[in-house]
Amino acid sequence: MARKRIDEAAGLAAAQQWAAGASDRNTVATAVRYTLQALADRVPGKSVEVRVPPYGAVQCIEGPGHTRGTPPNVIETDADTWLRLATGALGWEAARASGAVLASGGRANLDAVLPVLRLR
Repeated sequence: MARKRIDEAAGLAAAQQWAAGASDRNTVATAVRYTLQALADRVPGKSVEVRVPPYGAVQCIEGPGHTRGTPPNVIETDADTWLRLATGALGWEAARASGAVLASGGRANLDAVLPVLRLR
């Protein structure tokens, strides 16, 4: 069953509220899910799984996919780090170097596709 898409206006509003300091669960969840959706739209595929527990996960980037078990290319981070990456407030290499992003597998790199959303 396909997941319901986050409406663009609602997703942008949530991301802007998060950027302005909102930290309530609903706002963060909507912003994370919207930016994950934007990532999957931008680089569709099934070779890398991006996880932001407990809010969501998407598969993206073309290449060899997987159907069962843990995928060979996984990226996992917390909501704040993901939103900072997704909006360009934090660079991929800096996030990796700080340990805020766990990435395994040869294709688990989002440097070329981030940010997915620029906030004013």
